[in-house]
Amino acid sequence: MKILVTGAAGFIGAALSEKLLRRGDQLVGIDNLNEYYDVNLKNSRLNRLSSHSGFSFLSLDISDRSGVSDLFLNGGFDVVVNLAAQAGVRYSMENPSAYIDANLVGFGNILEECRQGKIGHLVYASSSSVYGLNTKLPFTETDSVDHPISLYAATKKANELMAHVYSHLYRVPTTGLRFFTVYGPWGRPDMALFKFTKGILEGIPIPVYNRGEMIRDFTYIDDIVEAVIRVIDKPPESLLSDSEGAEESTGTATPYRIYNIGNNKAVPLMDYIQALEKALGCKAHLDLLPMQPGDVAATEADVSRLAADFDYRPQVQVREGISKFVEWYREYYGVPVNC
Repeated sequence: MKILVTGAAGFIGAALSEKLLRRGDQLVGIDNLNEYYDVNLKNSRLNRLSSHSGFSFLSLDISDRSGVSDLFLNGGFDVVVNLAAQAGVRYSMENPSAYIDANLVGFGNILEECRQGKIGHLVYASSSSVYGLNTKLPFTETDSVDHPISLYAATKKANELMAHVYSHLYRVPTTGLRFFTVYGPWGRPDMALFKFTKGILEGIPIPVYNRGEMIRDFTYIDDIVEAVIRVIDKPPESLLSDSEGAEESTGTATPYRIYNIGNNKAVPLMDYIQALEKALGCKAHLDLLPMQPGDVAATEADVSRLAADFDYRPQVQVREGISKFVEWYREYYGVPVNC
């Protein structure tokens, strides 16, 4: 297949692209290489992909309507995987315009070009953040997501609604993936594992919000990639029965699906930190802080829909995943084996 991956220099985008290239797909990757976090890390990910003959890269922002249109005009894509977005819950309170541009305008451009180009399947990143103020665990795809508590979460909920419209009106097959706290090698420096590792190795206190009384469904990057690939290969038209997702106006099933992609196992934040201490061989100094605006105390994914449709459940547990991250971090940054 010929696949377009937006956000190809990002954490999930680069890992997914490498796996797709290894199985023989032809890939076009785009990314705007913004400075939200270390551009050198993004370029290092791209360098790994460039060694594959089936990969080509274009520096492009998905909010650039004419640029996106030109890309699709001669693209000939079978599948589009939209991972380009402005990430980060807390940053959305500092720079909301970045989220409007990338996550709303940019996603709208992708949807419209998928319609015009009659793309066979659009797979796009949503987020567990859409569950907002929900307290019932685990979160299921049928739960209400009407109360997001950050602009980032609101844009991801909006993406799901926008995709549904395009699936219903224009029959564009779309699948949204609600990722739960992704971690692992080549990860994002703005996320907790990266910050904790750096702080522990440097002997400085690490920020622990809600005084450590938090629970997360941590999902290892390889599990995320495996789930995304299975979704790519099975568009929603092949999953929906005549009655499932039926629309009154058409009498046919809308080719639209949403899946949680999580480990289906909630882990206390303090257990996560202890696993990191063990992997590093260092003791963490904790800076216990109150809950941050826009954050939630607990997340946990119900992945029964993913298991039913794709015969897959994420497998990698936290201690194994953290150990692999630490091994990569030490090699990439050349830090000592012990503190």
